[in-house]
Amino acid sequence: MHLVWFKRDLRVCDHRVLHEVAARCAAGEQMLGVYVYEPLVYEAPDFDVCHLRFINECLIELRQNIEALGGTLLILQGEVLRVFEQIRKHFGVTKLWAHEENGNALTFARDLRVAEWAGAQGVEWQEFYQNGVVRRLRNRDGWADQWRERMDEPAYAVPERLSSPTTNFMGDVLNPEALGLKAREMTERQVGGESQAHDLLDSFLHERGMEYRTAMSSPVTGYDACSRISPYLSYGAISVRHAYQIGRARYRSINKETVAKGTVTLWKGSVRSYLSRLRWHCHFMQKMEDQWDIDVVNIARAYDGLRGDHVEWLEAWAEGRTGYPMVDACMRALRATGWLNFRMRAMVMSFASYHLWLDWRATGIVLARYFVDYEPGIHWSQVQMQSGTTGINSVRVYSPIKQVEDQDPEGVFIRKWVPELANVPSTYLAQPELMPELEQQFCGCVIGVDYPAPLVVHAEAYKKAQQQIRAVRANPDARAEAQQVYQKHGSRSKRRR
Repeated sequence: MHLVWFKRDLRVCDHRVLHEVAARCAAGEQMLGVYVYEPLVYEAPDFDVCHLRFINECLIELRQNIEALGGTLLILQGEVLRVFEQIRKHFGVTKLWAHEENGNALTFARDLRVAEWAGAQGVEWQEFYQNGVVRRLRNRDGWADQWRERMDEPAYAVPERLSSPTTNFMGDVLNPEALGLKAREMTERQVGGESQAHDLLDSFLHERGMEYRTAMSSPVTGYDACSRISPYLSYGAISVRHAYQIGRARYRSINKETVAKGTVTLWKGSVRSYLSRLRWHCHFMQKMEDQWDIDVVNIARAYDGLRGDHVEWLEAWAEGRTGYPMVDACMRALRATGWLNFRMRAMVMSFASYHLWLDWRATGIVLARYFVDYEPGIHWSQVQMQSGTTGINSVRVYSPIKQVEDQDPEGVFIRKWVPELANVPSTYLAQPELMPELEQQFCGCVIGVDYPAPLVVHAEAYKKAQQQIRAVRANPDARAEAQQVYQKHGSRSKRRR
């Protein structure tokens, strides 16, 4: 009996484990798939009901697909070792299969316990990589080449047939109440499932994505122009390799015969940008694979103790009440949809870290819970990068005023998510506090009453943050540490001789 443990690989297409197990089923052996709702995962501070609902939708489709192939998927709850031991005793499991999970320290430690249990019970455990993240990587030299080699490997087709025993030990998806999670209203969240992932990718590469390179930065156009497959990558409803190979095939097919005249250059540039971001996807995940504590400690320890806590400001930022319209619109949209384009993600994190001087550990947890596509390695790498605590990345302090002028000059996005500002003239939309009192009354938006006054003054906060970060960077010990961080985490294509 072969037990297939599903974690962040909720699909049947390009699934190495199912491919291997299907070959055993063809030889007369049997399999069981299992997904476990684990308390260590759903009780963690970075888990949210939006993640659960997306996972459930993926699980419903995954079970249907596995059953269509003749297999069985158990959906159970509990501490994973106890669940596995029950299954082992009941079904006589002799081999456990799984993909490597590039999660956080909790799931990594859990996998070590599973390996110990398997060894003690005489259960063979076989793991496979499923993306470009390299486990036990000695250094980053040549990593990009390794990533490309993995992406060029043939993707695995959906198995033709699986075989499972008959059982009433099935379980089912669990709602938030069953797991003790507080429900949160979301109006435009993406729906989980493998078919959704493939449909989105197809529409992006053939319809929506032509102006991706220029449209991705604005929250007005980003929702449609971006691929939107990030949550499906996070939970493995589609593999990075499959997403890459579909994109490569599309790029090769773009020519004057297959697309409208004059759009070849636009399409090729956008698909190239999409493909490069798949590599960056794994690049940032590799950071957490190489350093498991980047969600709790500064990557560069020279920045320890730099920031403090300000509970009132943290709450105002999380709820979209900072007095900066673009920041507030982004945070409210994120709470409702579970998604933001990259530039706006960077801006809200930059604002929290530099303008409000909040510690990234607190703000990072808020965003982790809001993002449906929360991927620990990418998330915490980006959180630290946008907070200036890596020691090697440029310090980018985004101006929330300039972002309105550049990305939403007519206020389409802001007016949708901050209705208090619906009647504010575009001239004042970046800084509504500059409106004359009579203008405020005329448009029904009195600052400090209908909409908050700014928590901080942009120019003053910007200057103070730059001074404090530069003071740390000027320290010789900090510069020496930055070199060490680059050797560990910097992206380098060529291997050393």
